[in-house]
Amino acid sequence: MTQRLSALRSLFRNTAHGVATIDEVRTSPPPSVLAPIDLTDAAQVAAVMNIAARIGSILITNGTTSSDARAQIHTVTSSYGLHYCHIDITVNTMTIHTIIGIERRQPVNVFRVVDDFSENYHKLQEVDRLIRSIRSGATPPERAEHILDTIERERIPHRNLRFMAGWTVMGAAVAILLGGGIFMSALGGLTAFIIMGINKVLSRNDLPYFFHCVIGGFLATVPATLFYHFSTDLGLRITPSQVIATGIVVLLAGLTLVQSLLDGITGSPVTASARFFQTLLFTGGIVSGVATGISVSEFFGAGLPPLETMPAAPTYSSALVRVVGGTVASAAFAVTCFAELPAVFVSAATALAGSSMYYVFLLPLGTGRLLATAACATIVGLAGGLIARRYSINPVITAVAGVTPFLPGSGIYRGMYAIINEQMVVGMTNLSLAVGTCLGLAGGVVFGEWVARRLRRPQTFNPYTAFRRAGRVTFEQIRRAEQATRSRRARRVGGPVRGWSGPAGQ
Repeated sequence: MTQRLSALRSLFRNTAHGVATIDEVRTSPPPSVLAPIDLTDAAQVAAVMNIAARIGSILITNGTTSSDARAQIHTVTSSYGLHYCHIDITVNTMTIHTIIGIERRQPVNVFRVVDDFSENYHKLQEVDRLIRSIRSGATPPERAEHILDTIERERIPHRNLRFMAGWTVMGAAVAILLGGGIFMSALGGLTAFIIMGINKVLSRNDLPYFFHCVIGGFLATVPATLFYHFSTDLGLRITPSQVIATGIVVLLAGLTLVQSLLDGITGSPVTASARFFQTLLFTGGIVSGVATGISVSEFFGAGLPPLETMPAAPTYSSALVRVVGGTVASAAFAVTCFAELPAVFVSAATALAGSSMYYVFLLPLGTGRLLATAACATIVGLAGGLIARRYSINPVITAVAGVTPFLPGSGIYRGMYAIINEQMVVGMTNLSLAVGTCLGLAGGVVFGEWVARRLRRPQTFNPYTAFRRAGRVTFEQIRRAEQATRSRRARRVGGPVRGWSGPAGQ
């Protein structure tokens, strides 16, 4: 038992004095300005930029905002002496540009397309450690390339088992979070298992993800309908809306709705717009699948019961159960994204803080749901940012996993159900509340993370501004380079310097 406790403590041992990689990147340059490459060789410079682009693609794939990804790409190039770089990230494309040479300036560009957006927090944490190592000067470019090859090829043990088990547990926890009992929890877990299992099979056949969402929405409805009509014979009572909402939350968790809003808030409107449109498209696929499932059920005479307009406020006794459900759901989602064990625990602690604030304090005090959601997300961003920095975990993991239990699956289903039954005002109200909930989650997380970053980041220090000025190309630099060349030639032949000498007085 003592050995197990010691092993668990070693997982949480602090190795970075509570400073996140992104905080170090944004506040100070790399400690060494010695370049391990020839900065006048275009091939070596392009190879360094390619290392930075590969690191950036993993960051973007796993939900890092464009502004943070740019900062970390720049610290990689700066660590190898390439301090002057322009970095542009637009949706799934990345361009890195620099100019090399002393007398004859030569532009060098690297372009990369990010074509895989499947979240893998194990890779994200490995890349975070690689950035720290590069920044400290401990990893030369050749070694960095080898580590990146290993990260990209590495297979996670029991990948499929961990993936499906995580989604099953998450579905069961979300059902409890929505007010269900033990039987509802089992049904929610079964629904999540069916949805994600079939989607995993479909992904192997390159079916566009939009159809995954349609099929997932349909599968979220059919089990609820079947169990609702057979539950009376079994002497059980289920609430179909909770099962359907559980399936919607599971499907929404795989989308980038909150991440797209984070990009918009942090200053990347083009990327945010593209991701937001894509998320709306996929959400529309989920709604279409649910609507198809309801229509098919009614065609066979197995309609669903009427749905209340607004959800009832949870009681104090049920609030404690929902806090547990939110905590387990967040940890399970981190497991589905292959997060390391410390990140899973930290995600659970973050969700525990946010859920407690939401269900135990804010809602019983009569706070509006939108305001309570924003306050809860702020707690998630703050607590997750502080704890993640304490144990050297990328804050992106805790931010995304921490808000997952609060995704508006129930609101989307209520709005869609009302619109199908020609209750447009009620339907649009619920859908507007769902969008407002996502905005509250994104804004709260960004603000909480901003506070955590201000509390824990080191003092700003940037003495290498001269490197940026040296990277510019001007006619004055060209003129001086030509004068220097003519002077050297004149000294070699022993004659005077001929040619244009600049404006009068120089």
